[in-house]
Amino acid sequence: MKKNNNGKEKKAIALKYSKDDTAPIITAKGKGYVAENIIKKGKEEKIEIYEDKELLNDLMKIEIGQEIPPELYDVVAQIITYVYYLDKKKGDLDE
Repeated sequence: MKKNNNGKEKKAIALKYSKDDTAPIITAKGKGYVAENIIKKGKEEKIEIYEDKELLNDLMKIEIGQEIPPELYDVVAQIITYVYYLDKKKGDLDE
């Protein structure tokens, strides 16, 4: 398995959220090769990659297809807002 720069196994999570959802949903998660593929797919789709080790560890405890718990709403909402801002700035959003 490939390690990141500090020698630890790479991990990744993918979230999905739409205005009709009650909370963001874990759509993919993995370590090593799976994490690399999640990141690769995100980059191919021009999805912003956000890194936060503590949040990642919390999200890794959630099963795929499950909503994030209420205690993570604020931090994930801040990230979604930031990504929305970046997409709008780049012109990637439909008005």
